[in-house]
Amino acid sequence: MPDNLTQIFAAAVAADPTRPLLTWYDDSTGDRTELSGATLANWVAKTANLLVDTGGLSPGDPVGVLLPPHWQTAAVLLGAWSAGAEVRTGAAQPVDVLFAAADRVADAADWPAGDRYALALAPLAAPLREVPPGYADYVIEVRGHGDHFTPYPGGGPQDTELADRATRRAAELGIGAGDRVLVDAARHPDPVDWLLAPLVAGASVVLCGHLDPARRPGRVTAEKVTVDLA
Repeated sequence: MPDNLTQIFAAAVAADPTRPLLTWYDDSTGDRTELSGATLANWVAKTANLLVDTGGLSPGDPVGVLLPPHWQTAAVLLGAWSAGAEVRTGAAQPVDVLFAAADRVADAADWPAGDRYALALAPLAAPLREVPPGYADYVIEVRGHGDHFTPYPGGGPQDTELADRATRRAAELGIGAGDRVLVDAARHPDPVDWLLAPLVAGASVVLCGHLDPARRPGRVTAEKVTVDLA
């Protein structure tokens, strides 16, 4: 089993680049966004290029992520790990680049950071209606970057630990190769659960924010879910 997160993601995409790898639902807005492995890889590459080309990031540099489970969060996290970054969350701490949801900008005020990017996390990857002072809009800035990125071969400082945790969690959650995993984002906010465990197992994800229990049975059927973590 690879202990490099980039290799794990690459293997998940290579299995079938056209299959839905991450499907996002937000039952508070009605949003449904489906990303194939190839499409998610494109967003990941653009994010890594944003960090390196604009942020001047080097392997081991810290990146702050104040984002809930979401398909754009997956792109940010995998892009940061592709660039060899150390991802920091939780309490305020110094970082070179910070990504924050628009509704968490106030929480990010205490984070010493260089470049700051805000995310609306809106349907259809819509940009922010108003960009907070001191921030750039992630979805606008990232689109100008290249579609391909060569990851650092050694990985980042967190790769081995996270890969080991993801492998354990996949076993604990009963996730296997080829599974279609429905995840309630409120119950499993840790990206090890909603992102890395399915990837390391060779599964795909149906990630649900603000999950409406009444819609769950139909979604399980429509999405051909084989593992239900709601």
